[in-house]
Amino acid sequence: MTPPTSPTAQAESKPNSGTVVLAFSGGLDTSYCVPLLLEQGYQIITLFVDTGGVSDAEVDAIEARALELGAARHVYHDAGGEIWNEIVTPLVISGAAWHGQYPLLCADRYVIARRMVTLAEEVGAVAIAHGCTGMGNDQVRFDVSLASLTDLPILAPIRDLGEQTSTPRQFEADYLTQRGFDVPSKQSRYTINHNCLGATTSGSEIDEFGAPADDAREMTAPRSQWPAEPERITLDFVDGVCTAIDDEHLAGPEILKALNRRLGAHGVGRSIYTGDTMVGLKGRIVFECPGITALRTAHRALEETILTRSQNRFKPHAGEAWAELVYSGLFFEPLREDLEAFLASTQRFVTGRVALEACAGRCDAVALTSPNMLTRAGATYAQASDWSAEEAAGFIRLFGQSSVIASKRARAGVGV
Repeated sequence: MTPPTSPTAQAESKPNSGTVVLAFSGGLDTSYCVPLLLEQGYQIITLFVDTGGVSDAEVDAIEARALELGAARHVYHDAGGEIWNEIVTPLVISGAAWHGQYPLLCADRYVIARRMVTLAEEVGAVAIAHGCTGMGNDQVRFDVSLASLTDLPILAPIRDLGEQTSTPRQFEADYLTQRGFDVPSKQSRYTINHNCLGATTSGSEIDEFGAPADDAREMTAPRSQWPAEPERITLDFVDGVCTAIDDEHLAGPEILKALNRRLGAHGVGRSIYTGDTMVGLKGRIVFECPGITALRTAHRALEETILTRSQNRFKPHAGEAWAELVYSGLFFEPLREDLEAFLASTQRFVTGRVALEACAGRCDAVALTSPNMLTRAGATYAQASDWSAEEAAGFIRLFGQSSVIASKRARAGVGV
């Protein structure tokens, strides 16, 4: 197969010269975008927004890759603090996951989109570009976010590629190879998204609903490498936010990095998820999130002892609404801020310490302390109480009264 040297014609509303800011990760899709946009007559400024998950060496390699492909300039932005404050904190506090499974590892896209707009305004760009396909959810997340923040045209070369081939990843690999650029074999097989929240891997046998290959992992050790002994980790929370790990106070991104490393060694936080995408297809990924799993496990254990029964019953509804907005590309919808204000208000007393134990792919909250637990002296569930048997019997009679009356009515055949 010989890829054409000229791309599909752009829509008339799109410019055909000037500077374009391209969100760049160094992977196959964004690597393909650079020479393609150059051939269309644009000058390219690549932007790598570091949302975690990459080493210093990888940061350097991403810059080198961008310049090798022909970018006029490469810009690096460390977004670790933004990710912790704007994504990790409300994610953990919400306790929510999309479809009850997927912990929104995609949420860093919104921080990236906002930085793309900032840079585009700084350099006077004529358009903004991303490497999303026309089949997935990220195109929605980027396009809706960018449209919420700027009126600049949005270029999507990989989405446009769908009009030319039914095998886009192979097409991209061939396109780059014919122009003298190398394509690592793993990039040709998988689409990998890795940030401080976790990593997702799709493509190849994963998309085909087959068993993921052993190398379809980025953060978690395989079973054969799990330590034999469990590991105990303590986390301190103040107003629902983790502030220290094993008595060491660290910045949020450093806490997450340490948890990813330590829990990942035990295989914690890896799963396979199939869900309904926004475009109506079934999407399947392998996802890994050791640190998020640890934070959510610890936070939930602490919160359940501190919030009232009514708060614990209602709060998940707000969390699910928040998760739906974030998953569906509506991060800049005002309701998200309204929900976060409510969720934050529930955390006023969620302060304490939780001991986690990691072993054999599991992470459990095994002990906790807090000055704000809803307990009192003289009463321990199923052990001891300071109320009389007569008081207990009276409560039971009143509590079940309506149901008992209705059951007696049904037994008597009344109304049948």
